[in-house]
Amino acid sequence: MFEYAPAPESRSIVDIASSYGLFIDGSFEAAKDGNVFKTVNPASEEVLAEVAAAGPEDVDRAVAAARRAFESWSALPGSERAKYLFRIARIIQERSRELAVLESLDNGKPIKESRDVDLPLVAAHFFYYAGWADKLSYAGFGPDPRPLGVAGQVIPWNFPLLMLAWKIAPALATGNTVVLKPAETTPLSALFFADVCRQAELPAGVVNIVTGAGDTGAHLVQHPDVNKVAFTGSTEVGREIARSVAGTGKRLTLELGGKAANIVFDDAPIDQAVEGIVNGIFFNQGHVCCAGSRLLVQESIAEELLASLKRRMSTLRVGDPLDKNTDIGAINSAAQLARITELSEIGAQEGAERWSPACELPDRGFWFAPTIFTGVTQAHRIAREEIFGPVLSVLTFRTPAEAIEKANNTPYGLSAGIWTEKGSRILSVADKLRAGVVWANTFNKFDPTSPFGGYKESGYGREGGRHGLEAYLA
Repeated sequence: MFEYAPAPESRSIVDIASSYGLFIDGSFEAAKDGNVFKTVNPASEEVLAEVAAAGPEDVDRAVAAARRAFESWSALPGSERAKYLFRIARIIQERSRELAVLESLDNGKPIKESRDVDLPLVAAHFFYYAGWADKLSYAGFGPDPRPLGVAGQVIPWNFPLLMLAWKIAPALATGNTVVLKPAETTPLSALFFADVCRQAELPAGVVNIVTGAGDTGAHLVQHPDVNKVAFTGSTEVGREIARSVAGTGKRLTLELGGKAANIVFDDAPIDQAVEGIVNGIFFNQGHVCCAGSRLLVQESIAEELLASLKRRMSTLRVGDPLDKNTDIGAINSAAQLARITELSEIGAQEGAERWSPACELPDRGFWFAPTIFTGVTQAHRIAREEIFGPVLSVLTFRTPAEAIEKANNTPYGLSAGIWTEKGSRILSVADKLRAGVVWANTFNKFDPTSPFGGYKESGYGREGGRHGLEAYLA
């Protein structure tokens, strides 16, 4: 195996202030009660900045600003709104290196992922929805679709800037205004995006950013002057949000957890499938709602595939997220690391066989070695519960019917993968999988033109593509 010399990205490209306020009505302001929290670098536990924690009065101010801005923003011709979205997209491209470093510092993901995956997709979403802004009457939602009003949006910590783009771009393109709450462990890229909005000269109040913990999100979701709620996060919180908005007339989309099956048939190209398996579960440390966390492999090739998978896992490099050679970065928080550790220990206690490659983990920060479990049954908790970490559960099957039954034996329904040389098998199996997204001979591929969303406890509604416009139109 090659030995890689350190190749660190320069941290000096990004200038992080010691403290940040709330972005309301085009300017940064302190929280009314003065409450703050700290955001840390999960790779080192270093405090990056102090951030304002929004209370109910702050959320009121942000929603009021969005409501005032709505009248003029929604009245603009679509072509004029498109100009702002195009401008935002171009600024994101110009500042992509800065934003990628910031994302890796605050989130813990490898710089090559934030640089080569997240930031290009963020810009692409704003470019894509800018193109729709003056074509809404041709989108298939009636001849004169109208915006809903103020959108309250709550995003998770696993893809902070990308989830922001998924939410804000279609909302602005359709004429809505936004109050967005980023996750409390990863607020910095949203606050930097606020600066991007000012640089693009976006009218004040069109985008507002309120930072804080779960109670801040609850105030936003329950605010009586919010017309639309969009949430990406855990199924448990999604249930609470659905209960809180029931009967209020608010529109709601939820993109929640997953326990995706990655199905490998006996005619699949082994090496290609192994790369897809690794990408499916170890990309972004497994902090992916649609991660291929259940590997279903046909019994006749299980031994060969697992041997190849273990060889490939032995080459993965765990370490400094800012090193361009790093494959697996830091776990986002101490709380998430504790959950991953707990469920992994339960998997071993329940009889599954645990294996990780030899790797030296850093002394400081939150780290977990890439792990696979074999001998897993459908009764094991690691096969049923979302771990949200770099942990893969391996099950076997004999027939396509058994694979489909096992894949669908989950309360989730966000994504799935199929590996086979037969196109007819891809179409037949995909048609029977109860999942919102099915990848064939690939995994974790995203495009702004393609809709994304789930079934069952993975939520409802779609983001991305033409379908993503519908959630923001009356």
